[in-house]
Amino acid sequence: MPSNAIQMILSRQLADSLSVPVFLVDPEGNLLFYNVPAEAILGQKFEDTGPMPVGDWGTNFFPFDEDGTPIPPEGLPLVQTIHTQVPAHRTFWIKSLSGDSINISVSSIPLIGRDGDFCGAMAIFWNNKRNL
Repeated sequence: MPSNAIQMILSRQLADSLSVPVFLVDPEGNLLFYNVPAEAILGQKFEDTGPMPVGDWGTNFFPFDEDGTPIPPEGLPLVQTIHTQVPAHRTFWIKSLSGDSINISVSSIPLIGRDGDFCGAMAIFWNNKRNL
């Protein structure tokens, strides 16, 4: 098994054990997993959405700023981390799949294997409880 696969398996196990919402993506930005706390904010179970490319998850949750201006995928911390392989952070709004507007803060980190290879990225986020 390639070391990148092991890193992603371990990252998914960690994400599944955390009490905060987590997204996990591969080096191309494909969403591989989000945990149960993320399901509560996003409004849909991962088993119902399954993996999806960045073009889908980057727009399906309708990210927007304080003025209501849509945020393109490249403006999201997780996508920035995929491109730069450095941590990123931003606070913005999303429209969940259940239709709720939710203010979230997102911090993303690169996942680097023991061999130094970029394996993907993880985003940890939380609801700021200032819903519209």
